[in-house]
Amino acid sequence: MQVKDKDDKKSNDEFYRKHGETPLPLPGNPERDITMTTPPRLNSGELFMAVEKPSRYTGGEVNAIRKENGACRLHFALAFPDTYEVGMSHLGLQILYAVLNGLPEVACERCYAPWPDMERELRQRRLPLCSLESQRPLAAFDIVGFSLQYELSYTNVLMMLELGEIPLRREERDEGHPLIIAGGPCAFNPAPLSTFIDAFVIGEGEEAIAEIASAVLTVSARGGKRRDLLEALSGIEGVYVPAIHTGVERIRKRIITNLDGWRLPLCPVVPLMKTIHDRVTLEIARGCTRGCRFCQAGMVWRPVRERTPAVLEEMAEAMLRATGHDEISLLSLSSGDYSLIEPLLTTLIDRYYARRVALALPSLRVETLTPKLIEGIRRVRKTSFTLAPEAGTQRLRNVINKGNTEEELLETTGRVFAAGWRAVKLYFMLGLPGEREEDLEGIVDLAYKTLRTAKNQGQVTVSLSTFVPKPHTPFQWQRQIDIEETAARQGFFRQRLKSRNINVKWHDARMSLLEGVISRGGEETGALIEMAFHLGCRFDGWSDRFRFDLWEEALHRTGSDIGTSLRERSPAEAFPWDGIDCGVSREFLLSEAEKAQKGEPTPDCRAGSCNQCGACDHRTVRTIIAPADAPVGTVISSFAGPDGNELREKAFRLRFTKLGQARFLSHLELSAALSRAMILGGLSFIYSQGFHPHPKISFAGATSVGMESKGEFADIRIQEPAEDIGPLVARINAALPSGVAITAMRELPANAFSLAELVMGFDYNLVLSEDVGEAELVRIETGISRFLDAESFGVVREVKGKPIIKEIRPHVTGLALDRPSRRILLSARFGPKGTVRPAEILTGVTGFSAEASLRIGVVKTATRLADFAEATDREIFSGT
Repeated sequence: MQVKDKDDKKSNDEFYRKHGETPLPLPGNPERDITMTTPPRLNSGELFMAVEKPSRYTGGEVNAIRKENGACRLHFALAFPDTYEVGMSHLGLQILYAVLNGLPEVACERCYAPWPDMERELRQRRLPLCSLESQRPLAAFDIVGFSLQYELSYTNVLMMLELGEIPLRREERDEGHPLIIAGGPCAFNPAPLSTFIDAFVIGEGEEAIAEIASAVLTVSARGGKRRDLLEALSGIEGVYVPAIHTGVERIRKRIITNLDGWRLPLCPVVPLMKTIHDRVTLEIARGCTRGCRFCQAGMVWRPVRERTPAVLEEMAEAMLRATGHDEISLLSLSSGDYSLIEPLLTTLIDRYYARRVALALPSLRVETLTPKLIEGIRRVRKTSFTLAPEAGTQRLRNVINKGNTEEELLETTGRVFAAGWRAVKLYFMLGLPGEREEDLEGIVDLAYKTLRTAKNQGQVTVSLSTFVPKPHTPFQWQRQIDIEETAARQGFFRQRLKSRNINVKWHDARMSLLEGVISRGGEETGALIEMAFHLGCRFDGWSDRFRFDLWEEALHRTGSDIGTSLRERSPAEAFPWDGIDCGVSREFLLSEAEKAQKGEPTPDCRAGSCNQCGACDHRTVRTIIAPADAPVGTVISSFAGPDGNELREKAFRLRFTKLGQARFLSHLELSAALSRAMILGGLSFIYSQGFHPHPKISFAGATSVGMESKGEFADIRIQEPAEDIGPLVARINAALPSGVAITAMRELPANAFSLAELVMGFDYNLVLSEDVGEAELVRIETGISRFLDAESFGVVREVKGKPIIKEIRPHVTGLALDRPSRRILLSARFGPKGTVRPAEILTGVTGFSAEASLRIGVVKTATRLADFAEATDREIFSGT
């Protein structure tokens, strides 16, 4: 591949022109060719209306970066092999996105795995998988970088490559194809994907990714070929290139030695839809030296490096101001181990209490959950508590080096329940090395003891997963139990945990089996993954998409032996990942494996002497703990908001648009975007009471996904603004997604009618596509005439998953075809008995099929009011 100096404004057109005359392989069928005669149009309403959750694909989020200048010579796609809502919750991708877009000559965009419905549509329409920012096809990028977080996402990597019209195997790519790189925790064993990936980044990627971009730019500027690019990447510390590194050399992981020198993205992209973790993620530390012997993350991300409180406070302030989120997650492998966690938590809660910003600590050890931490979290919002004893007896906890005790667990859960929580989750693993029947009994006993700390009034969820031996851990030599053994254990708990207050969940044993096969697999495992992909495996980590029958067929066709994959390994046996140096020595892992057999614990080195694991050089790479005298509470916040008791409550009515790509937002997504933007604009909401307080905002009905509107309405209750409305509205609009804009905002008198009382109906334009001919226009007119003459007219509507006949004739006050403008004009009533949906007019009255109706644009043009509406009401509803 050779990177050329490209003009961004022309690059897409050049790509389309090239492929307009070039046969392209039909994804999924290498023996059949097609010729694309028209440019791909991924932004078409018809495509997005054919899939669920179209906001996964539209882009246009707040803080998304789109570079459109000719200075960018390198186009980089960050690809996440899972859905948008999962990928947007991943901090690592946001960090790399900010790093790459901070380079003047680099334009970085994002791409997520399309859900099966979108994959189907892309294949049927012969469209390539594209990025969110510019709808640029993956094949038109210079580098595509995958984040490898989970082994069961590997078939999605292949799916994205194929949909992106990129050859799966690296040996099949030529100068015209992008470089395919990958990183993340799964890259510490690159062997299973080495057939498909050109280069792997081992370790932390902030510095390495910038060096990769620089190397590609340099080599390309002098006319280098694809082999030259690979050789250049192989010279970067922490980069493993399968085509180059074929000898005995070891690849040492990359590490950021001082986190304070690397700021998190201060303006992270704000998702349009609800994601798995819809919040500001504040990484307080990296690494963990607790030494749990099953935990890969605790080994490969050593040593511990903490950010100082002052840096964290500055970043929290900036990210809240840039996103409008109402929750901060204090992220690390063990949040409670952060040396200054109590003063930091207290400072953040005190500062943002008036804004109802919650604090979440997603990874807590039992012994670190102090009364002060519990009280701090309770003050703002009761986020869930999840604790991980991992094993049911102290003996087995010593084997795995899990340092907490049963007494600490029960003391902690007692505090949690006493503080007002009614539910606690406990995580355990099945099949741990040295597990005995008494350890299973111990889980049962611990579950009931935990319930008793709630005085039998709470709910305890016991979550059981199967132990999977991971590379670079003391247990990498251990055997993994098979499906039958796991099922027997699950049956034991099904019989023993029958209390209505104890909920038992377990991870699918078949998924754990495949995770084990892949995680310790070699290069030959790539053939299994490729076969499973071609058989139809996708989203294998999703229980509703997982097809074990197809994986069994893939195992059979490739001759893969599960027993060999799950077996115990000899200490002398070579591993596929032996060429990867994670920092922790093989000698240390073996010594820890021996101590596990004896049930001997290893202390945490951060609080004592060095354990000689090999991760530190004690000069540049070393443990960094925030000093005890580090200043806390030094940031003066302009975002935190005033005390709610100081200002009066006011009600306002808003008029806003929902146009363009914003029409694909659901009502909940639109509501969330408005709420965030208003907070960013400086408004202080009045919140509801209860377990999860919400801003007080109400709407005049909800527009369906795909419908545009020139005037939507909402009432909000806020603290009296300290400035004029004009500047506030300008700031709010600047924080809204493209297509959403407030066009009017008026204060409401105390006796104002509610929106539900005022709104009597809506007017719509149903915009016909150009391919609707004369015969169809006549059919439309005939259908409208028949409808208007009828006293009753029923359509099929699905309610709670069941079809019913819905009477719609009384809800329609006007219906006509305007031939000159090619629009169907609809006036509909709105009331307690509901209203008519424009789609029901298209399919039930005018005869369009459900598929054809997707090509017809729907625009809400007006909202009709009750006769008693005041003049001020009519002004805002008319936009004046």
